[in-house]
Amino acid sequence: MSTALPAKALTLRQGTSGTEPVAIPQLGFGTYKVTGPDAERAVTAALAVGYRHIDTAQMYGNEAGVGRALAASGIPREQLWITSKLNNPNHRRDDALRSFDATMADLGLDVLDLFLVHWPLAASPGIDLVDTWRTMIEILNSGRVRAIGVSNYQPEHLHTIIDATGVTPAVNQIELHPYLNQTELRAVDDELGIITESWSPLGRGRVLDDPELARLAAEMDVTPAQVIIRWHLQHGLVVIPKTTHPERMRANADVFGFELTDAQMAAVDALDRGLRTGSHPDRVQI
Repeated sequence: MSTALPAKALTLRQGTSGTEPVAIPQLGFGTYKVTGPDAERAVTAALAVGYRHIDTAQMYGNEAGVGRALAASGIPREQLWITSKLNNPNHRRDDALRSFDATMADLGLDVLDLFLVHWPLAASPGIDLVDTWRTMIEILNSGRVRAIGVSNYQPEHLHTIIDATGVTPAVNQIELHPYLNQTELRAVDDELGIITESWSPLGRGRVLDDPELARLAAEMDVTPAQVIIRWHLQHGLVVIPKTTHPERMRANADVFGFELTDAQMAAVDALDRGLRTGSHPDRVQI
């Protein structure tokens, strides 16, 4: 098995007093839509390449496969970072606690590194952002997770839960790629001390054929995907590209031997067109 990737990490802000700061690997491996036996195979391959940060979710239906790959890897637990997420039907307290128990059982873990609320569900009848976040704090205080955060939260959602509880999410995982660079939301996260993490960092492949990215990739003798991942890293984002092809896993990880210049970063920034490839958070309901 190859060694782990370079130790590039970002320090998370903890939501409760008395906890030690923890560092999240800046480059991870995403598992969205990788299900069944493919999940175990893909995570096994990613770990062999050197990835040590694996992102999953109960909604993905692959936590058990991810757990089997982790258990079979032989990699010491302290070298791994595992993120999962609360499924949409389970926002009420008792449901959330049962959901977290199921996640831990499927992953085969005693302690999870990061647990996120997958979607805010702010428009769903009977769902309260603050109540859900209070349950997340309860899970954090149980000692069974090192950090808690959110996914797909807009500024108003963040302010609502922080103002009500005094506890700031460690991470906000959002759709973010060169065609949707989320400048304003990133600025809010920065102001609040929240790490921004990018899902769909390659725009579900829609960004890869952009002529400007092809030009930049040719300049640097790398691939467009490598340019994009490097752009995320240099913006101080956590990034979780997904692929089931080992050769692409290796290429996506080979991004620490070059840097984009300020002009090249600006050229990628300029590609923003507000294009969402996934759902808008305000429209997602149970």
